[in-house]
Amino acid sequence: MSSPFQFKEFAIKQDRCAAKIGTDGVLLGAWTSLNHNPESILDIGTGTGVIALMLAQRSYAQTIDALELDDNAYEQATENFEDSPWGDRLFCYHAHLYEFAAEIDDVYDLIISNPPFYEEDYKTKNTARDRARFEEAMPFELLVGATAKLLATNGVFAVIIPSKREQDFIALSEKAGLVPIRITRVKGTPTSIVKRSLLEFRFRESEPQNYSPVIDELTIENARHDYTNDYRNLVKNFYLKM
Repeated sequence: MSSPFQFKEFAIKQDRCAAKIGTDGVLLGAWTSLNHNPESILDIGTGTGVIALMLAQRSYAQTIDALELDDNAYEQATENFEDSPWGDRLFCYHAHLYEFAAEIDDVYDLIISNPPFYEEDYKTKNTARDRARFEEAMPFELLVGATAKLLATNGVFAVIIPSKREQDFIALSEKAGLVPIRITRVKGTPTSIVKRSLLEFRFRESEPQNYSPVIDELTIENARHDYTNDYRNLVKNFYLKM
């Protein structure tokens, strides 16, 4: 069995998870705003549970729920939650998002997701890995529709997606009444292209009529293993060597 991934305040076992710890999830967990002091949080497609655990470390939310469809990932996320300092605030549901959204009457102050995003016509022989990486397992339409049902009136929805899908995702969200309030476009180095978009949404009626989203850019490295100050400041409370 591989060793757990050690963060500053918690550890992640991931040997049974198809989707391992990656930059996307850690970025989202560190970047998402908690300025509205959420009391309840939902992490959709939690995988190892890393984002939920990061939010447990960062917030005082008493309810931090996670949702995971894959059997092995669900069991491992549950174990990671129980082994953490915040086990009494964390709970993982083993269900499909469609079923969960249909059955749950509660709403959440913050909904967060690092959804599957590979849409290309390429599959591996590992079904769990395919499900973790391919959007067909949780289409953006389902993610946005479920979020619109489960999000509190003044809640925030945060997500990380490929930048090439940014405008499509925003258009889809706006149809569901959700508008972007904050956008950070992420690139690996100063000369590389933008690969990811970090997006935060709120319901249109909770924003002023003539609002405009805050838009900025984040570069991860100046050169190989030479991390930018912006990236270091974002993740320094989590990674051991930051």
